[in-house]
Amino acid sequence: SCFLRHARSRNYGSESEVCKLESVPLDFGDYHPLKPITVTESKTKKMSRKGSTSSTSSSSSSSIMDPLSSVLDGTDPLSLFAAAADPVTTAAATDSTRKKRDRDDSSAVGSDFEPWSSKRGEILARYTTTEKLSIVSGSFSRKATTTGSAVSEKVRTRLEELDDLEEGSQKELLNLTQQDYMNRIEELNQSLKDAWSSDQKVKALKIVIQCSKLLSDATVIQFYPSKFVLITDILDTFGKLVYERILSMCMDNRVSLPDNFSPESVNDTAKETCLNWFFKIASIRELIPRFYVEAAILKCNKFLSKTGISECLPRLTSMIRGIGDPLVAVYARAYLCRVGMEVAPQLKESLNKNFFDFLLTFKQIHGDTVQNQLVVQCVEIPLYLTLYSPAIDWILQCIAYRAPEVLLTEMMERCKKLGNNALLLNSVMSAFRAEFIAARSMDFIGMIKECDESGFPKHLLFRSLGLNLALADPPENDRLQILNEAWKVITKLKNPQDYINCAEVWVEYTCRHFTKREVNTVLADVIKHMTPDRAFEDAYPQLQSIIQKVITYISDFSLLFSVEKFLPFLDMFQKESVRVEVCKCIMESFIKHQQESTKDPVILNALLHICKTMHDSVNALTLEDEKRMLAALINGFIKMVSFGRDFEQQLSFYVEARSMFCNLEPVLVQLIHSVNQLAMETRKVMKGNHSRKTAAFVRACVAFCFITIPSLSSIFTRLNLYLHSGQVALANQCLSQADAFFKAAVSLVPEVPKMISVDGKMRPSDAFLLEFLCNFFSTLLVVPDHPEQGVLFLVRGLLNVIQDYTWEDNSDDKIRIYTNVLHLLSAMTQETYIYHVDKVDSNDTLYGGDSKFLTEINKLCETVIAQILDHLKTLGKEETLKRQSQLALYFFNTILAHGDLRNNKLNQLSVNLWNLAQKHGFADTKTMVKTLEYIKRRSEQPEMSHFTDLALRLPLQSRT
Repeated sequence: SCFLRHARSRNYGSESEVCKLESVPLDFGDYHPLKPITVTESKTKKMSRKGSTSSTSSSSSSSIMDPLSSVLDGTDPLSLFAAAADPVTTAAATDSTRKKRDRDDSSAVGSDFEPWSSKRGEILARYTTTEKLSIVSGSFSRKATTTGSAVSEKVRTRLEELDDLEEGSQKELLNLTQQDYMNRIEELNQSLKDAWSSDQKVKALKIVIQCSKLLSDATVIQFYPSKFVLITDILDTFGKLVYERILSMCMDNRVSLPDNFSPESVNDTAKETCLNWFFKIASIRELIPRFYVEAAILKCNKFLSKTGISECLPRLTSMIRGIGDPLVAVYARAYLCRVGMEVAPQLKESLNKNFFDFLLTFKQIHGDTVQNQLVVQCVEIPLYLTLYSPAIDWILQCIAYRAPEVLLTEMMERCKKLGNNALLLNSVMSAFRAEFIAARSMDFIGMIKECDESGFPKHLLFRSLGLNLALADPPENDRLQILNEAWKVITKLKNPQDYINCAEVWVEYTCRHFTKREVNTVLADVIKHMTPDRAFEDAYPQLQSIIQKVITYISDFSLLFSVEKFLPFLDMFQKESVRVEVCKCIMESFIKHQQESTKDPVILNALLHICKTMHDSVNALTLEDEKRMLAALINGFIKMVSFGRDFEQQLSFYVEARSMFCNLEPVLVQLIHSVNQLAMETRKVMKGNHSRKTAAFVRACVAFCFITIPSLSSIFTRLNLYLHSGQVALANQCLSQADAFFKAAVSLVPEVPKMISVDGKMRPSDAFLLEFLCNFFSTLLVVPDHPEQGVLFLVRGLLNVIQDYTWEDNSDDKIRIYTNVLHLLSAMTQETYIYHVDKVDSNDTLYGGDSKFLTEINKLCETVIAQILDHLKTLGKEETLKRQSQLALYFFNTILAHGDLRNNKLNQLSVNLWNLAQKHGFADTKTMVKTLEYIKRRSEQPEMSHFTDLALRLPLQSRT
């Protein structure tokens, strides 16, 4: 009860000086806290098992290495044992040198070469069928051989097994859907791996032969490119397994061959095994499986002779001449190019020969055999020709890779000699470097014009040309003519899908090289073509792509919205989900590119319309993440709007935004913060001295916040905004409005639930409430009393609410809050408060240390202390002694900081609390020791000598 009568009178200024840290001049040198940390990585040159020191070289690296992996160099002992046990992984796990070599092999073609793997998915997605497929499936039963049979017997058995495969141990699976077929191929791929891992090499070979045979079947012709992709995956797996098996046989004392090994360093066993594989493959009777399986293991020639690959490639190229079906043949050529680029990218002459062979046989495509086949399968010529594209594109890509201009020019001439065949021309434009095509754009346009329209549509050729011009620029003088020539053809297209596929590509060219006038013309043409019969409904992806390109190249939004047809173009997005995606795309671009705030009415009206579209898409089923994203985009826009010194216009904008975006809580929160900021900017401009007009404006801002906050659902958001807005009102001398905010916050505290949702998880609310109330107390110190209300009416109201609030049984938060109230009351008794609000008189000025005022504070204090002591008594049970100890020490520290311990009663209370904290051995000894040291240090300060006596009365008890 004597706490407040004996609250320590504070001189905040001198205390602050004493507590300041000593300033020491610092020389930072190169150090900066935001600089990335450089990790020094030690690279071990030489490892020795016996603890000898190894020479290491250090190199700076910003990527963090795993120290264990770097020491072992990938050859950890467990992997070695596992590899020895498992023949499949022998080569894989033994050493990192081979991994490095594989990387080097693949990097022989450089990262600028687009690998086959990146084309796989596109081919599988594009070439599909609804027709039924068939597959020949082997029975693959392994014949038992008696142990101890002669080697010759084993060889004979293996040859019989191979013959058995070719002579009919297969059954044909008919009427498979495309998915069943793909699943079956995947099963075969798995069977191959299983057979290999169980050392059934002949069975593995049989599977590969069987799969290769499927490539001679073109009965469902439109599925052939996808079939090729699936089956060559199996061939690649087989080629890798054979190569790694032979490589593992070359190991000498666990040391693998060097990267560029010569055939002389390969041991006889490995060479014999390698030859054995080639002999087995040579005995395959049918041409197509023999070709594919040999091509799959082409890399193994490296074990036999230096010139092995260069001798094999021309032979394999010539073998393809024996394949009658031109489609099957062109894919065989593509596979040979694929393998050739992987194992010997330097042997370009073989690739060129391969392509020139194809050109010689190209007229077969228009022969009677192919035409009859197409009639049977009901396939039109234009569709049939597109089946060639992946193979020809790939062959040309391999030829064109880092090829001299001369070769590319020769290719163009050959195409002309073939009568500007559209299919070839298209592949040339797909495969050659964009810079090469762009530089000769007018030549290509001339060739396109002369092409025969019947087989391969011209618009596809213009599309391919457009794709090149999006990557490289044509000569400046030709740019407008190129656009005119292309658009003449594109705009005449009757089929909306053909039209939009071309227009989408050429929009980028237009945006790159021309002004908004040309972009506007192109957009108008797209609208004209896509609006009849609602054709736009089938072209949303392309239309989205067009919008994306336009906003990528026109990032100045005042220019963008002055493009007359831009907003009408947006009206074509009538499916809500797509419309919202487009709006999000535009808003992301605005937030990314808009550097300065804007008040341009064209931008504001357009973006308000776009944000309204996003907001109106929110419904009961919208996910929280989606709401958060939309709110973030709208908030980004709101922050970018500024009318400069026209604060009233700014407030009108916020009022309009509130009515438009009322369903997104984060947007309302942002608007409240923005309006509060507006009020503070007004105060800053007026330097705190409001005129009648600005005072009325600030009150309007305050009123905006006061009526918006109740519409929010999150209770802590409301509490914090009431407090924040009250502080803003107080800073602008709106005292009655500030009181209204604080009263609203006080009346809201009882509604705080026990559990609240934080990031989707339910958490107790006590900690959040404690934090809020501590902030609230800090503000209440400077809030002046209302002349018509009682002394400290807000503090009393808050204490009543805290008293009535239902706290958890095992919680001490209520007492911690009461202890913080003592800090507030102690600060209120000082002659001058620790801080003030400019131009607002707080209670220290209003009451001037009046005794009645101090008496009222003292009464409050007595009530609070009584509550704390009563609670400490209730914690005397065995299970709550630890909490009692912690709270006693917490209260002791409060008295130490805020009480005048020269008073005997207060001094005795502090000693009692100290003893209570230690009484049952729950006190933290370190904390107690540090607290005692602090008291002893304080006793050395002026007017603090009584702390010396106090320290002597505070014993430290050892734990027993």
